[in-house]
Amino acid sequence: MELAYERRGTGAPLILIHGVGHHWQAWLPVLDRLAACRDVIAIDLPGFGVSPGLPGGTPYTAETLADAVESFCELMGVRGAHVAGNSLGGYIALELAARGVVRTATALSPAGFWSGPELVWCRQVLRGLRATARALPPEQAIRAAENPLGRALSAGLLVARPARLSPTALVAATQALAGSAGFDETLESFAGLMPPGPPKAPITIAWGEHDRLLLRRQAVRAAKWSGQRVKLLHGCGHVPMSDDAELVAKILIEGSAGFVD
Repeated sequence: MELAYERRGTGAPLILIHGVGHHWQAWLPVLDRLAACRDVIAIDLPGFGVSPGLPGGTPYTAETLADAVESFCELMGVRGAHVAGNSLGGYIALELAARGVVRTATALSPAGFWSGPELVWCRQVLRGLRATARALPPEQAIRAAENPLGRALSAGLLVARPARLSPTALVAATQALAGSAGFDETLESFAGLMPPGPPKAPITIAWGEHDRLLLRRQAVRAAKWSGQRVKLLHGCGHVPMSDDAELVAKILIEGSAGFVD
């Protein structure tokens, strides 16, 4: 499947997968750091960013989106890649590890480890953010992004340090959220989302210390599922790349250390 992507760097291939309603540009704060030692390919999932949607009749689920990523890697001739993802992208990374089609997987605050009430909270927050993004006129979105208080109100549920999120990045993320053709169906599919099967490749899971969307206690369930301790991203929220780019890049590089060509 053809997907929009950004590719930088040399070394072992590392696929980066964003969360629901986002786009590949979520990874911009860490992209050049990673590209110094990895062949980094940041993708737009089908129906998100500027990637085309899934073929007609194909439902939007974490599994079908993982199928699309797997198909994309085959199309690009990328075999034995490392993969990393955030939120929904983190779940997809773990799903690909369960399939045994990646060398390593790193998941940042992955979806799927919630309780019933926590899932309700997650979906309500995302629906609210989506509704706001779609209702906000472009000029108001720009003004909000340029104002520190507006930036905090717009992004405070997703990042711990809104001041580190550039106005340009926030406006672009708002536009991506508003225009995500796959958003509603993917969000609906979360109701049946369970943790993936046992991983067949080495995995790393890390969680934002101040994650307000997928609350930090979900990391305990992820640790029990994986049989290992989950790394804590100090000072970071749900989308940690802009909160602490150096720390996130370090986690992603270490996640594939020892498993590179």
